[in-house]
Amino acid sequence: MLNTQINRTYTLSKLLPLHKPFVTGDYTTHSSSCAYSPAILRQPTTTKKSNATRTRSTSVGKIKAINIPFLNKTNVKGVITIQPTVSSAIAGVGIGGVVDGISDLLGMSFLLELVSNDLDPNGKQKTVKAYARYDALDFDINVYTYKCDFDVPEDFGEIGAILVENEYSKKMFFKKIVLNNDIIFTCESWVASKHDNPEKRIFFTDKSYLPSETPEGLKSLREKDMESLRGNGQGERKSSDRIYDYDVYNDLGDPDQSLSLARPVLGGNDHPYPRRCRTGRPMSTKDPLSETRTLLPFYVPSDEDFSEIKKANFGARALYSVLHAVVPALDAIITDKDKGFPLFRTIDMLYDEGVNVPPPDNGLKTILPRLVKGAVDTVDAVIQFETPETIDHDTFSWFRDEEFCRQMLAGLNPYSIQLVTEWPLMSKLDPQVYGPPESAITTEIVEQEIKGLMTLEQALAKKKLFMLDYNDLLLPYVNKTRELNGTTLYGSRTLMFLTPTGTLRPLAIELTRPPSDDKPQWKHVYTPTWDATGSWLWKMAKAHVLSHDSAYHQFVSHWLRTHCVMEPYIIATNRHLSQMHPIRRLLLPHFRYTMQINSLARLALINAGGIIESTFSPGKYSMQICSDAYDQQWRFDHESLPADLISRGMAFEDPNSPHGVKLTIEDYPYANDGLLLWDAIKQWVTSYVNHYYPKANLVESDVELTQWWDEIRTVGHGDKKDEPWWPQLKTQEDLIRIVSTIMWVGSGHHSAVNFGQYDFAGYFPNRPTMARTKMPNEDPTEEEWQSFINRPEDALLKCFPSQIQAIKVMSLLDVLSSHSPDEEYIGGYIEPAWAAEPTIKAAFEEFRVSLEKLEEIIDSRNVDPKLRNRSGAGLVPYQLLKPFSGPGVTGRGVPNSISI
Repeated sequence: MLNTQINRTYTLSKLLPLHKPFVTGDYTTHSSSCAYSPAILRQPTTTKKSNATRTRSTSVGKIKAINIPFLNKTNVKGVITIQPTVSSAIAGVGIGGVVDGISDLLGMSFLLELVSNDLDPNGKQKTVKAYARYDALDFDINVYTYKCDFDVPEDFGEIGAILVENEYSKKMFFKKIVLNNDIIFTCESWVASKHDNPEKRIFFTDKSYLPSETPEGLKSLREKDMESLRGNGQGERKSSDRIYDYDVYNDLGDPDQSLSLARPVLGGNDHPYPRRCRTGRPMSTKDPLSETRTLLPFYVPSDEDFSEIKKANFGARALYSVLHAVVPALDAIITDKDKGFPLFRTIDMLYDEGVNVPPPDNGLKTILPRLVKGAVDTVDAVIQFETPETIDHDTFSWFRDEEFCRQMLAGLNPYSIQLVTEWPLMSKLDPQVYGPPESAITTEIVEQEIKGLMTLEQALAKKKLFMLDYNDLLLPYVNKTRELNGTTLYGSRTLMFLTPTGTLRPLAIELTRPPSDDKPQWKHVYTPTWDATGSWLWKMAKAHVLSHDSAYHQFVSHWLRTHCVMEPYIIATNRHLSQMHPIRRLLLPHFRYTMQINSLARLALINAGGIIESTFSPGKYSMQICSDAYDQQWRFDHESLPADLISRGMAFEDPNSPHGVKLTIEDYPYANDGLLLWDAIKQWVTSYVNHYYPKANLVESDVELTQWWDEIRTVGHGDKKDEPWWPQLKTQEDLIRIVSTIMWVGSGHHSAVNFGQYDFAGYFPNRPTMARTKMPNEDPTEEEWQSFINRPEDALLKCFPSQIQAIKVMSLLDVLSSHSPDEEYIGGYIEPAWAAEPTIKAAFEEFRVSLEKLEEIIDSRNVDPKLRNRSGAGLVPYQLLKPFSGPGVTGRGVPNSISI
């Protein structure tokens, strides 16, 4: 049987193998920084799938030790598969090779200890020990194999766990351990050297147990394993640690470098925020509330840092390369950081000719093949951008009003549009501080723009008016932002009308500047007009609104509502749901790589002076606005797709509709496709939960589950612990709703706001991240106004991001929109623990079939001429929620998790 686990082996030296799976010298207290070294980046990537990863044996061992007559013991053979690391392929034996070679020489690479499900007559664990010896390197599936033999007593009982002690001097990545009586331990985890951590690692079989069902022989191990992941909340974390603990976002600022880079702590009464993983670095000497920073990747628990062993971490490596190679190269050649684009032709040259830069790291072309053109080992390299799909289909799409509105339903940020339910529009901010609260968009303006189709009252009653409302969120930051160099800000409202064809038409944009010490409140309403001056003012007003929408998309719809809120779920799951807990095994695929990506974001994206602050209008206040949005808007019970749509008035409950809701705008591509995906996820979760929890009392009596949900609410999202809207967790339906929501956020929600970034924003006039200048009619001097009248195009180009800002964002979006060569798509393959249960395996196959049907439905919708928000001349088909994709920037594909 064991031969089926190894496709083809080549017998190497049994004493000192030529290539050993060592992780080279990482003695820092940070994550494996060697994964991002130039030597690593030079390694060629391959798209070949690893069978060890993709095709996993799924048998579960219920077979007791084999009874052989006349013998007291049975020989059980085991094979351990170890994933080679990137650095081991480069470094060979590496540091510590002599010591580790002796371990192989003595046949003592790992000490393994089988644990029975049963206790002995004295109530103690029954265990059997054996050493594993190096066997071979399997070239076909790229794993090292080790073998061991156990003499198991015939009364040992069913094997339920295995303890592992790593005799090497470096951590090793265990894929699986297979015994020849069909018992499998799916590990997929780093095992630290016993010299770094003397505690033995615990792995359980692929059979899942609720806490109350845990075999007696495994109960103490179940709790001990979770205790090892919680830590004691003390000390600085090391790269070999597997500790999951909480902290506030107190490491975005860098006051030690400059007081101008100090930032407020996010998390607590002043700035409510979700919690992140605790790293324990020393506190700043200049600001005792801030944690010190490092140039190396921030700590994440070792099982979250797959950078040494997974091509899927292509995303993290590419992101790191952009932040630490591309951006510095651009900074070096573009000395005038305020220089804009003098002509639209200059923008086009980014795609036609590219930008010459000094040759960056030689491995960069391998990691970023779409960006880096030409030979990178000569005098110059070229960073040349691919033409985004939206511009490739229609060069002037960004200029058109109908596309401006359509993208709110089928674009990058379909999460902001809302139904207008009250009139007049009013601000909730203090009028003593921010001026009169009434909107300047009047009934007369609306009815003039509707042009006699109906009255405003009728439009409200028939649910025909929609808006983007960034007024109250942004207005408190307008005056502060305007004190920063090279940017400006307004509060904004954008009003739209649903036409009889089912498409949206813009009616008005309102921009507001609050009172300041020397100026009263200023607000102005812009409408589509037929005169030249008004038409250019309208285009510039749209540019300001798009910069607001771009910021909200990146800070809130993307970062906050997916990356940021998921981290507490991941931490709590590891702290309170055992390896053998079925809900942990259901959720784990939706957590992979997220914490590592988040740590890179804190390192160089959302930090003080990072790409977000330097390229988005709110600048240094970007993350404070994000905190305000969390405080004012985020609710767990609104994060499922149907609840989100209902909360924005984009749908209402209707038990007679296919998804239990009826859309206010019938042709809403994101919602149309998303509801099908949501239903498929919920049905899969329903089958899964009902299998393991056939009775409601099993949910409420599950102590691990209760502690998990309690810690998510009271610690991970502790700043909102007293909110009345948190769902209870008492019944199967409660659990289904909670788990489905978490899975949706990590898969469908994230995909909808992430993988279209380059297609929609890679041509930045379509979605500028920065509006650098105020509107020409806001208190202009005679010279300013005359300049606008003479060359309005110049005014628009000056308003857009500068050259360095635009190129930084384009480089970033290219990477963020890319799928890894071995991306793990939702429904793509079955986890071993799922396949081990026939009922769960059947439910997963139904899930997979429903996703394949979804692909077909989306394709048919995209060619339906009646669906004008997704089918028409020059339109990019809406495919962001098609479950499967090839690698690269494809504009489709829903990974299981937030892996980039």
